[in-house]
Order: sequence, then structure tokens, then C-alpha cells
Amino acid sequence: MERKKRKDKYLLRVTKVASLQVHDKPGHTLTLTEMEGEPIELTEGVAGEFVSRRSVTFHDRIKGSGPMQGYVQATFKHGAVQSRFEGHRDSTTKISAGTWKTYNGIGILANIKGGGTFKITPGNRRGEFILELEAEYEL
Repeated sequence: MERKKRKDKYLLRVTKVASLQVHDKPGHTLTLTEMEGEPIELTEGVAGEFVSRRSVTFHDRIKGSGPMQGYVQATFKHGAVQSRFEGHRDSTTKISAGTWKTYNGIGILANIKGGGTFKITPGNRRGEFILELEAEYEL
């Protein structure tokens, strides 16, 4: 199998959020966030046109900084890929960064294996973010 590389960029929008205070330290929160995304820059691959992107993320933050982990499904005309990610958010820069890895493929992407890095920066509006992905994968 040939390894391929790609870079994509998405606009993410928060669709649901629930946050709870932990009360052990000032500013400690646990948050569950659902986001949907649409491509800003996306190279069409073997699975065809983009259909949807949905992620669910768990954040454990103290005063805005801390670890995050979650799951995402990106759906295309001829298949979908499901990935797991983990990273960290810095409250000073408001940037989240980390790694991701595929765990399941559907349709033409059934045998996909891969992963990469991601960076999330604030968007222009409240509840919007810019996701930049780098990937290396094989089918």
C-alpha cells in the first residue's frame, strides 16, 4: 500500500455544549462539546465529495488550559472515516493542538489506516473555530 499525505482546513461550529465546575481548584471545568464542520480547503480524494463532519470532545481545563480528547466522523459521498484524537489547549494563545488516528473506515475507506496532527484556532465569531489537519494514511 502506498502512503499518502494531505493537509485540510475546516471551519468548525459548536452545536451543543455542556460544562460543569469541578470545585477542587478555581476555574476547573469539565466540558463536553459537539461540533460540525465544513471544509475551507479540502482536496477531494477517492471517497468523493465532502458530506459532513461531526466531532464530540471532552475537555478537562483549569482556567482555560488542559487536555482534550474525542471522536470525529468525516463523511464523504463514497465512505466515511472515524478517528480518535487527543491534545491540549493553551489558555494564553487559545490554540488547541494534538494528534489523531483513524480507528474505522466505511465504504471505500473501509481499510484506511492513518493519523496525523491537528491545530485549532479561534474563528471570527463566538462558537467558531478553524481546524488545520495534517495526515499520513494508506488505503
